Amino acid sequence: MAEVDQPLGLTVHSLPSPAEAEAAGVQAQRTRSGRLKMLLVVLICAAPVVASYFTYYVVRPEGRSVFGELIDPQRPLPDLEAVGLDGQTLRLPSLKGQWLLVSVAGGDCDASCERNLYLQRQLRESLGKEKERVDWVWLVNDEAPVRESLRPALQSATVLRVDRAALAQWLAPAAGQALPAHLYIVDPMGNWMMRLPPALDAASAAKAKRDIERLLRASGSWDNAGR
Repeated sequence: MAEVDQPLGLTVHSLPSPAEAEAAGVQAQRTRSGRLKMLLVVLICAAPVVASYFTYYVVRPEGRSVFGELIDPQRPLPDLEAVGLDGQTLRLPSLKGQWLLVSVAGGDCDASCERNLYLQRQLRESLGKEKERVDWVWLVNDEAPVRESLRPALQSATVLRVDRAALAQWLAPAAGQALPAHLYIVDPMGNWMMRLPPALDAASAAKAKRDIERLLRASGSWDNAGR
């Protein structure tokens, strides 16, 4: 049977009234304005973080608010053999795992050496509970015996005899200075990363302490006391 043509059905939607169109436009404008405001708040909150990353990783200003001299690039502990006061041998990398405050001098230990040893001990003790994260180390760079009169004061120190020439390939003094003139700071990963100014006294040692405290705070999330 032949199909009967049917008229095409159309659904007619009424157009919005002028008032409805105006209300929809106002709502769309409010939505855009709200999104812009939210984006602005996010940018304002993120700005300090973005600025700090940009400054540190891109600008990297040369001025540094530290007393000591940062070593760049850092120098890792060399694989040198060292001998303790008890005659036992070890390799220097075994000192990793602690912050190290290091001095260098011959075994006869002149007045400058004694002052550095005293300041090392005082700096460590002044750190309070954080001192357990720091070892003070005297590297003896000659064959002279350590005076017996010094030994009682060295009970909490690590004293190691190392080869002078090999040690000089790792640590270095500032221009015009000798190696024993400074104290040196080594991080827990075994990198020499700071050299303190020569001839420290009580006043300058207080500034050195602030540097050490900053280092300990900065590494507090990943460095624990003990090896």
